[in-house]
Amino acid sequence: MRELGLSSAPHGLGFPFPDWWRNLEKNEGLQTYSNYGIGGAYGLIGLVALVQLLRLQLRVPEYGWTTQKVFHLLNCLVSAMRCAVFFFRPALEGLHPVVTKLMLLDLPGLLFFTTYTLLVLFWAEIYQQARNLPAAALRPIFLIINIIVYAVLAGLWALTTFGKTSDVQETAYTVSNIWLAAVFLSAAAGFLLYGGRLFVMLQRFPIESRGRRKKLREVGLVTSICAGCFTFRALMIATSAADRSDLEVDMLGHPLLNIAYYCAAEIAPSACVLYILRRLPPKRNSQGYQQIPSQ
Repeated sequence: MRELGLSSAPHGLGFPFPDWWRNLEKNEGLQTYSNYGIGGAYGLIGLVALVQLLRLQLRVPEYGWTTQKVFHLLNCLVSAMRCAVFFFRPALEGLHPVVTKLMLLDLPGLLFFTTYTLLVLFWAEIYQQARNLPAAALRPIFLIINIIVYAVLAGLWALTTFGKTSDVQETAYTVSNIWLAAVFLSAAAGFLLYGGRLFVMLQRFPIESRGRRKKLREVGLVTSICAGCFTFRALMIATSAADRSDLEVDMLGHPLLNIAYYCAAEIAPSACVLYILRRLPPKRNSQGYQQIPSQ
């Protein structure tokens, strides 16, 4: 399920949607209201992330841009971009060159990848340090992986837009689908690997306090949600390459598909993770941080 919406003639195998689904998708009013609804949902998530970022800054301003603060900032940025795109979605059809449209539709998805793999990085650092393993290389590796992901997709945007023949454009589109599917599947694998390792490590410690039980539940829930949404996204992106006529998102004729896809791939997971990670660091006092009560 790729966020491109190329103007070339769609092709596909014909996904067996029921008649009521196809009849609803022909409703022009539904398309308009679905865009506003999706945009409004992203706007609400962005507002929640912004409020959480401000709360964090007021609580611990002395620590600068921690991973937690960057996570909420990127969440806010992704949601703001998605909100703007969906509120002005019909206007994107006339943008030239086409690469501008591709960037506006695809870039939030890449930022979503960066935002949530920050959690994988954070958990990997905790796990490596707890096991007395080297962790210094994790952040450079994270940055290099992100640079490669963005650079490859930028090259495919250029080929899709400026390819001399339709065959080159179609090939670039197919490769970009495969590339994005591999990227999101790798993110799911990262959550399962380090989220699973951290969960097992926490299980081995005595669960004698309420705070530790909450942390164990938090890691397990976030791992399950993020691994599930990235796997779903990868599968849908790969599937859409074979059936662009029925399974292409960000098309003005697919309002129900857009709602289902974005709710399952980004909106619902983001809302759940923001709720799960809503806790703030303890307040500072003159003696330092207050201890978390054991009961």
